Amino acid sequence: MSFFKNIFKENANTSKEEVNETAKFYTLDKMEQFDEIDEISQTKPVVLFKHSTRCSISRMALKQFDAEFNYPEEKIDWYLLDLLNHRDLSNEIASRYNVVHQSPQIVVIRNGKAVFNESHDSISAEDLKQFT
Repeated sequence: MSFFKNIFKENANTSKEEVNETAKFYTLDKMEQFDEIDEISQTKPVVLFKHSTRCSISRMALKQFDAEFNYPEEKIDWYLLDLLNHRDLSNEIASRYNVVHQSPQIVVIRNGKAVFNESHDSISAEDLKQFT
């Protein structure tokens, strides 16, 4: 199965390993995960990637981001949000972290707060070096 077919499996309890052996992300699909993300962000940055499965720009940005993302798990985590299936979680990101909704979009969380966000063709894994 291809990378993109593996991204959005029906199983809501997916971990990194269950999604795809080469995937470097966690699936963001539950409201309760935000407390976990805030806790993790106390010791390392967490990237939230908001992705629209119907948007070719979002698909290209995700593919490029994944290809560029080569940070060790000890330094940074990233979560992938399928915002079409979880618009409530996308709204929570906007509210909780005080960022304007965009798609595709990355939001970097440190100490429970958004410290960086980019959208569309400005998304680059290279920008994350400043947080590692």
